[in-house]
Amino acid sequence: MKLTKLLPAVAVLAALPTLGFAQEEAAPGFDEIGPYIMTTLLFLVGGFLVFWMAAGFAMLEAGLVRSKNVAMQLTKNIALFSIASIMYWLVGFNLMYPGDFNGYFAFNFVPTVLEPVGLAAADASLDYASVASDFFFQLMFVAATASIVSGALAERIKLWPFLIFVVILTGLMYPISGSWQWGGGWLSEMGFSDFAGSTIVHSVGGWAALAGAIVLGARKGKYGPDGKVTPMLGSNLALATLGTFILWLGWFGFNGGSQLAAGTVGDITDVGRIFANTNMAAASGAVAALLLTQIMYGKVDLTMVLNGALAGLVSITAEPLAPSLFGSLLTGAVGGVIVVFTVPLLDKFKIDDVVGAIPVHLFAGIWGTLAVAFYTGNWGAQITGIIAYGVFTFVVALVVWIILKGVMGIRVSEEDEINGLDSSELGMDAYPDFSKG
Repeated sequence: MKLTKLLPAVAVLAALPTLGFAQEEAAPGFDEIGPYIMTTLLFLVGGFLVFWMAAGFAMLEAGLVRSKNVAMQLTKNIALFSIASIMYWLVGFNLMYPGDFNGYFAFNFVPTVLEPVGLAAADASLDYASVASDFFFQLMFVAATASIVSGALAERIKLWPFLIFVVILTGLMYPISGSWQWGGGWLSEMGFSDFAGSTIVHSVGGWAALAGAIVLGARKGKYGPDGKVTPMLGSNLALATLGTFILWLGWFGFNGGSQLAAGTVGDITDVGRIFANTNMAAASGAVAALLLTQIMYGKVDLTMVLNGALAGLVSITAEPLAPSLFGSLLTGAVGGVIVVFTVPLLDKFKIDDVVGAIPVHLFAGIWGTLAVAFYTGNWGAQITGIIAYGVFTFVVALVVWIILKGVMGIRVSEEDEINGLDSSELGMDAYPDFSKG
């Protein structure tokens, strides 16, 4: 082809910038966009690990209730997570983090887009992380709070009153109290510290469960007239153990993701330290319960060991970064000891907690929050926070449970309780080929 035939094409290409076509800008380097990408990824990975804890709660509860109530527990767990997801979008997130919703409003009945989509997202701010990833991560915590209540009140509560309580807990109670600290509220200004939620998540769930257990009453036959405790053994300790390991795994996202940043060497190093400390606390909690039940009862109690591991995790959640590995070991071990002593303590007061959720999440949560003061020295703020969350959550939950009891009843009939909630509430059995027990 002759050169003269190429000249028109060359002239057109040379004129393109003057014809209104923007020249492509240089792509941003990783130093500019890296922190945004890495922190967003931390939220997403941490979030789906905490989501996996929903499966852990479901398996733990399914294993620790009797076979005639397993399907009911599974139903409650998938329902409460789904309700929490909707309520935290509809009301909760904006109550907890005012002004952070980027277009979302409290009582947001019209769905809106969180962020630009596709290439338009290139114009978004790179100051922190994707808003959607932040929302997703924070949502997982409120669902965990509701799961705590589910296990404690198992085997005698009606489905729909429980789910109504979940609506109130996840949409109003948890976000309001959570804003006091994580939303930059009055406890945050006071210096209260709760890194990933020993109190804000776990004790809140424990207080709500305690109020419900008091109003609901114990299972039929659990406590004799002479105060004797009748053991009601779970249906499947293999499932309970699987649930505990799933929760243990999910906790790495729970605590590690709460670093809330992964864009620097220091941040990502801290995440690694948090993982190591979290694991150590769980291990020491399990070993403490293992040794203590052998000493006290002459035999190891597997359910106590499982709850000991969980109590160790709850205990370290308030401050998983500051301690050394030895400090984490001590923190978790105390949590395991607390469980072994407080499970029978609740029985003395005839407070029936089917899965041991109150000792694990409430009592160990209080200990973990107090332990933060060993590093901050701010005992006053820690004690104030514990009292504030306890009074608010217990009183409001107690009022809600009493209203639900008066308006629609919260407990199944004695006949339905004997037959099991699977058949009475759902009309199906988790194990139809086996006899109830």
